[in-house]
Amino acid sequence: MARRGTKIVRLVAAGAAAGVLVAGITAPAVGGAGLGFLSAAEVADLRPIELAEPPLPEVSVMLDARGRKIAHFYEEYREIVGLDRVAGIMKKAIVAIEDYRFYQHGAIDLEGTIRALATNLRAGQVSQGGSSITQQYVKQVLLNSADTEAEREAALESSYARKLRELRYALGVEEKYTKDEILEKYLNIAYFGAGAHGIEAAAKRFFGVRASRLTLPQAATLAGAVQDPNATDPNLGPKHRARLLKRRDVVLNRMAELGVITSAQAAKAKATKLGYKGKKLPGGCEVSRYPYFCMYVRQEIAHNPAFGKTAEARLRMLNGGGLTIRTTLDPAMQAAAERAVKGYVRASDAPVAAEALVEPGTGAIRAMAASKPYGRSKARHEISYNVVADARHGGGTGFQAGSTFKTFTLITALGQGMKTDDGLSAGAGYRAPGSTAFRNCAGENVGDPRHTVTNDEGSPGWKTLRTGTWGSVNTFFMELEQRVGLCETVTTAKSLGIRRADGRPLREFETFTLGINEMDPVTVAGAYAAIAARGRYCAPMAITRIVRRDGEATAYKPACRRALEPAVADATADVLSGVFTEGTMRGVGGIGRDAAGKTGTTDGYAAAWFAGFTPDLAAAVSVGDPRGSQRHPLTGVTIGGRYYGVVDGAALPGPIWKDTMIGALKGVPPTRFTPIDRDRFDGCSRDCPPEPEPLDDELDSLDEITED
Repeated sequence: MARRGTKIVRLVAAGAAAGVLVAGITAPAVGGAGLGFLSAAEVADLRPIELAEPPLPEVSVMLDARGRKIAHFYEEYREIVGLDRVAGIMKKAIVAIEDYRFYQHGAIDLEGTIRALATNLRAGQVSQGGSSITQQYVKQVLLNSADTEAEREAALESSYARKLRELRYALGVEEKYTKDEILEKYLNIAYFGAGAHGIEAAAKRFFGVRASRLTLPQAATLAGAVQDPNATDPNLGPKHRARLLKRRDVVLNRMAELGVITSAQAAKAKATKLGYKGKKLPGGCEVSRYPYFCMYVRQEIAHNPAFGKTAEARLRMLNGGGLTIRTTLDPAMQAAAERAVKGYVRASDAPVAAEALVEPGTGAIRAMAASKPYGRSKARHEISYNVVADARHGGGTGFQAGSTFKTFTLITALGQGMKTDDGLSAGAGYRAPGSTAFRNCAGENVGDPRHTVTNDEGSPGWKTLRTGTWGSVNTFFMELEQRVGLCETVTTAKSLGIRRADGRPLREFETFTLGINEMDPVTVAGAYAAIAARGRYCAPMAITRIVRRDGEATAYKPACRRALEPAVADATADVLSGVFTEGTMRGVGGIGRDAAGKTGTTDGYAAAWFAGFTPDLAAAVSVGDPRGSQRHPLTGVTIGGRYYGVVDGAALPGPIWKDTMIGALKGVPPTRFTPIDRDRFDGCSRDCPPEPEPLDDELDSLDEITED
């Protein structure tokens, strides 16, 4: 009841002040042209109106899987705090300089309004505000709520119409909140300069302390800054800092004049230096320790309708919604990937190495690393896009995936009933027997009998699914793809999440199995992770939980589906494990636990890849020249201080993958692959190697033995 009575007293006082205001703005005066006078009828309605108060823009924070901060997102750097977390001297300082009768008057300060009105009438324009803290809060809310330039101009216009509108809003605010609540809201919305919005951000930015720890000189400095934060922005140079220091002393003098502090305290505080520290604002992805992963998350939110109907609304939510975003990034695995990548490829090298780690069974992206730092500085050899991801997540066009795509043809063959020792004869060159030899998923004949495919690796001859894969024989896989079907192979790849890095449709030509499509490491790692998960494909995910500013939490579960029959995935893993012992990676070796993978080398050594997995983790590594891989192939290049005549999948990507996996899985108990179903997949069924014909001299020897 006492609080209600207090509000009635405030409204009565406000009404009296409003009467003075009405008298002033309806009476003509000398030099009054341009004042924007209103009629008495227009100002007669002084009933309080409710102010719409959208949530203040607040910093969103991104965390890694362990809860450590990765990055901050904001349009306005602000951290909202309660009044109990603001130093008492700060409250006193802001009230003393901005509205010393704040706790005595209502929505407007009668004395201040009369004084400002007299000044304005003499000046012939609105030159002095006389606004109370409540009115200033209203003005800031209207300004922050403005979506258009016209709305912003209306919130700032110098007119009695605006003053009257603000007064009615202020009356509504005074009805709704206590004085302490209004002061808290004002301190959180006010701009102090140097990019700091709100008292907590300002205290940290200016002095490196929390608002609760501000001293008298610091509090006076911040209280002085709110009047004209651009003119006193200490970050803009010595002249601005000098103006801020002068403004601080004005506040200290006013506090002493009002008896808030003693003259001695004011003198002591004025003797101190400004003390501006200019603490760096927490940055976004550009300054994050993990910029590529950070960019992936930012773009994931930008494209997710759950965060808003439009991309603009979603980014506004990210940059001002005060979200806490828990992610999948594992700092230990990230560190392992970075060590491996940078151990083989330097930032100053023209080619760039990129790697993504994805967890089988969940799709969780555990790491994203690259040899070049993110940014636009040529001097620091930075790269300005997300080289680890696709275009949808801030990446570029990617690099052709090369022989890593042969795995999809192998899977298709196993799924159609072929056994691991089934095979075919691979020549030194392959040419389609006709245009009908390959048909894409649109039903179009795309075979090109004019084009000859040759072998970069492996030798021609009879090859089984095992030996053809281990040797990565191009002509074998062209024959195999012709047998199992181009569209069928494309369908297998799509079921494992394969899509081009640039977002365009997959190129479905006869050389699909040779990896002619440009890819990114995240997508390829996700596909291979599905094999490790026994055919269960989970879309790569980076966000596990988001908590909104009101405490509402949303958990995000893996988006998984059955892509391959488990036995087919097991057989694929069994074949690919031989790549380390019998195939293109035998010179690099394994990692001391069950592992499988496939090298990838593109035509003309334009790019090199390795994609592989254990039951616990999958990873894909690409190496290529971002200036244009076709124009700048990986031939005759020096990378990481070492000269390479050519770079294939086992030369750089393979060793990077190996070192990464050893480091990333340190301390993780090894898991074994599910054994291949030998009854179903071992041996050969219909495509067995031909029996060798005995030579004539061997036949003669047999005859002699028979005669004997």
